[in-house]
Amino acid sequence: MQLNITFRQFGASDSLKEYAREKVERVNRLLDRAGEAHVVLSLERHLHHADITIHSGAWVLRGREKSDDMYASIDLAMDKIERQLRRYRDKLKSHHGKEKVHHRQDLVNSLKVRHDVFEVHDEEAAEPSSPAALQSAPAAEARQPVAESGVARLVRTTHLAIQSLSVDDAVMQMNLMNNDFYVFQNQQSQALSIVYRRKEGGFGLIEPHLPEAPVAATGT
Repeated sequence: MQLNITFRQFGASDSLKEYAREKVERVNRLLDRAGEAHVVLSLERHLHHADITIHSGAWVLRGREKSDDMYASIDLAMDKIERQLRRYRDKLKSHHGKEKVHHRQDLVNSLKVRHDVFEVHDEEAAEPSSPAALQSAPAAEARQPVAESGVARLVRTTHLAIQSLSVDDAVMQMNLMNNDFYVFQNQQSQALSIVYRRKEGGFGLIEPHLPEAPVAATGT
């Protein structure tokens, strides 16, 4: 497995590198097809953030956590990944090989969506951002104000590749990434669709559809 570890807003640590590597490799042994793994460790507003992404074939497992201690953040993020891996391990094995069909589709190869994350503060209670907070994202994810009032600002932008999946598989991928939503191409309808986690439990599905043509009235 190729492992990339990135440090942001604080100096690199060999002990943290080794700790993260041991945690990722333990999960790697549970995967039939392990690919790249990316670990981003950052310090933002006195909190230690761990963002861990592991690729297994066409599937993506992701865990993100924050705490007062980076080692604890790594543990919490990996716990999320391991919980989803234990839940879907058998299903992941049964899907190996099927992702090749997805990658042959032109739409899957070329279509991406942009996910912008905004941070909103109460204008009266908002405090000036510190230089460290403004520099916590790389150039590709540069933070910038989106309104003159400064109430809302862009935190980061992520470009997501679209996969052609069934609704059940899209829900599985959403859970594997520990996300609240997932954008995909519905294999049944061929429409660009969104599955999302409902606050009441379960999940919902959003997809476009053409309005029904009006029935012409006939005179007598």
